[in-house]
Amino acid sequence: MTATARGPLAALRDLLGPQQLLEDAADVAPFLADHRKLYQGRALAVALPRDAREVAAILKFCNDARIGVVPQGGNTSYCGGATPDESGTQLVVALRRLNRVREVDAANSAMVVEAGCLLAQVQAAAEAADRLFPLSLGSEGSCQIGGNLATNAGGTSVLRYGMMRDLVLGLEVALPDGRLLSTLTALRKDNTGYDLKSLFVGAEGTLGIITAACLKLFPAPHSAATGFVGLRDPAAALALLTELRAASDDTLSSFELIPHSAMTLTLQHIEGCSNPLASEHAWYALVEFSSARSGDAVSLRLEAALADAHGRGLVEDAVLAQNERQRAAFWQLRESVPEAQRRQGFSLKHDISVPVSRLPQFIARASAWAEANVQHAILVAYGHAGDGNLHFNFSIATGEPETALQAQGETIRRSIHDLVQEFGGSFSAEHGIGRLKVAELERYAPPVELALMRSIKQAFDPNGIMNPGKVLAR
Repeated sequence: MTATARGPLAALRDLLGPQQLLEDAADVAPFLADHRKLYQGRALAVALPRDAREVAAILKFCNDARIGVVPQGGNTSYCGGATPDESGTQLVVALRRLNRVREVDAANSAMVVEAGCLLAQVQAAAEAADRLFPLSLGSEGSCQIGGNLATNAGGTSVLRYGMMRDLVLGLEVALPDGRLLSTLTALRKDNTGYDLKSLFVGAEGTLGIITAACLKLFPAPHSAATGFVGLRDPAAALALLTELRAASDDTLSSFELIPHSAMTLTLQHIEGCSNPLASEHAWYALVEFSSARSGDAVSLRLEAALADAHGRGLVEDAVLAQNERQRAAFWQLRESVPEAQRRQGFSLKHDISVPVSRLPQFIARASAWAEANVQHAILVAYGHAGDGNLHFNFSIATGEPETALQAQGETIRRSIHDLVQEFGGSFSAEHGIGRLKVAELERYAPPVELALMRSIKQAFDPNGIMNPGKVLAR
């Protein structure tokens, strides 16, 4: 009798051992709902492999048995990308035990880490070697590097360092047929054929499971300056961004845009937050310069640039953090916006990007549409203005039934995404496609792109076992 004839669970127990396979309902439950509680799935079981070879063995077994596999890291996806479907036939493969920092090569400014390492763990390992791993996310204490890679995560430092795809030198990947692909090289120049690693970054586990990565490191910052700025409108924010780029001596690392509505929700719902400025403003910007040179005059440069902009009426008010405590308070305001929205109640989220130069025009058009067409809601359009990425969200207004906003969801989504398309933008800037946006990809992606994506999927995963129902409709 073959292993699969005895049943897949028995065969998986033989393959992994009982301690690496969760089957009890209570043990499996935490792996079945996505971060935003949009999806509640069921699973055959949850596998907890200890290394890349065990991941590969799991995939070979599932490929032979035609069992769908759902890779899961920290389960912080906003799009349901790491959640099994409702069939109860898919195996969740959780990477939390692949959590070793294999190597930190400070001289080569690179490190090799396993996919289950928390982002904060990777940041700390780099810092211990006087280096910087610049990916910075609000979920860095719970998200894992494998998930960051699989979704091509962005965050608050994209302006200077780029997306996750820009921060990876090589990957180790378990393929659906059980082979291990290893390109864990720290080379900056390697022009030997197709760049295979880039196919897996942003693929959301639909082509294979990333088990380790070689990541780029940068000189650790030893001087920093952080400012909180009051502005009249996004056009002033764009003008300020342009001026700060010129004045920063290439040290501008963050430029975050926050509307009055987001500030209001954060002050209302998040204990310990306060407005750093003496009065309220229609818009705010959180800006940061950082330098690897100890004693670099970044504070003087930022102060002079903001003072000049204030003198010409471009900036309404500004304050610089005088110590790390104040800097942390500024960042808490920005990073607490998602939690403030959660506490306010139901929200509709749109992770969009447009060319930076067109951001003010887009915000004006989209806000005017929302004012005329959306009831019972608060517009909360905030995010990474330095790279054109906005979280163009709507929160339920205080005292309104959540169903009032839920009923408008499809109309709002279609109108906002159609406008993004008109502006030459993207409906998914940094959160990925997952399960939530499959239909959007089908609607907006050019047919040639979709056809090539399906061809790549077929070549890597001909039996369709990898994260079924995510990214591609078929």
